[in-house]
Amino acid sequence: MKPGDCFEVVTADKKVAVMELEEIAEHSATARVCKEIEHTVELPLQVTIVCGLSKKDKADWIVQKATELGAQHFIFFSGDYSIVKWDKKKQEKKLVRLRKIIRGASEQSHRVMVPTVSYIENIKTLQLEKYSEKMVAYEEAAKEGETASLAKLVSRVKKQQRSIKDLHLVAVFGPEGGISPAEIQYLKSNDFSLTGLGPRIMRAETAPLYLLSALSYALELN
Repeated sequence: MKPGDCFEVVTADKKVAVMELEEIAEHSATARVCKEIEHTVELPLQVTIVCGLSKKDKADWIVQKATELGAQHFIFFSGDYSIVKWDKKKQEKKLVRLRKIIRGASEQSHRVMVPTVSYIENIKTLQLEKYSEKMVAYEEAAKEGETASLAKLVSRVKKQQRSIKDLHLVAVFGPEGGISPAEIQYLKSNDFSLTGLGPRIMRAETAPLYLLSALSYALELN
């Protein structure tokens, strides 16, 4: 960049400003605020995406695209049907890579926050106290034609429009093999709704994107 070039800055309190570069020194640069931007880019509902570990680079794909679609937190876990395992040596390396992907996707999509990502050993170690809405995408529910759960979730959220920013949805998705009966039983016992995402069975990396797209349409465009 050179003096006269413009760029955007997001401040710690999530305000956005257009800056003009004025001077570049050896180890520093000076810029001035041209204007502040008032725009809403964050989903009105806070969403945590919880995914079972899948093969290859699917975690990369999920965090990149779901960041662009507005997810605010990601948690990966080793599911009963997960083929892939992250040992302790691999965990931190994987998380560093995912954080880098998330930051790039946040910049590309002009987010005002950088989503978080973490790893837990299994679904039973997920901390549930902070979530006001809980769902698990369940392919057996989809096969049986379950269509009401997601619509009811959206309806509940819309009724609380004034306090929607205080709501926090956690959505659990299984790996390629799906969610095991034991995991489903645990989630049901903790008030998770078994949610079908349409009549088609989606890949592990597609389902979270479907949910976020549906939420965006229902809460931001409709």
